[in-house]
Amino acid sequence: MKILAASDLHGDIQLVKRLAAKAEKEKVNLVILCGDITENDDPPAGIIKQFTDKGKKVMLIPGNHESHATVDFLAKLYNVYNLHGTGLMLYDLGFFGCGAANIGYNQLSEEEIFHNLKQGFSKVKDARKKIMLTHVHPSDSLIAKFTNFVPGSDGVRKAIDHFKPDILLCGHVHEAEGIEENIGSTRVINVVRNGKIIEL
Repeated sequence: MKILAASDLHGDIQLVKRLAAKAEKEKVNLVILCGDITENDDPPAGIIKQFTDKGKKVMLIPGNHESHATVDFLAKLYNVYNLHGTGLMLYDLGFFGCGAANIGYNQLSEEEIFHNLKQGFSKVKDARKKIMLTHVHPSDSLIAKFTNFVPGSDGVRKAIDHFKPDILLCGHVHEAEGIEENIGSTRVINVVRNGKIIEL
């Protein structure tokens, strides 16, 4: 499976069009959006449709710039998957996620972040590979060193330690775009705005 993962679009429809063209050119099977899809709950018309019109499956989670209700609305409107607090099997791959962040208007506590990830993991625990989606990055990570403003999440870090996903896709820290690291056996990738092609 070939994935295009991105985050922190902040309602930039021109960026979305470029990403949709990239998804088509690269022949990806799945597009993953790791939050901050909109800018303050104001989705531009057709923001997800750019991908679905090209026949791409889409999974998404909220960031700290949109409410859970907005992402639920987008998921229902475009018939795509909101993975906040849940998991989904696609072939023999398991995807599970938690949106929002530990700061901002749509803030979750670290306990809530871990609980949502635990809930999602329970649905995909037998998958051949497990891919965890979060908006916020883990605490005590290389990504966290790129910012003094947005703290890493202890809840995400605890989920890595407990569930040992094969891959964590996250965003949130624009300055750390493209940064990859390993935490234990988990490959952590900050995908942010220009997106990352991942083959599984």
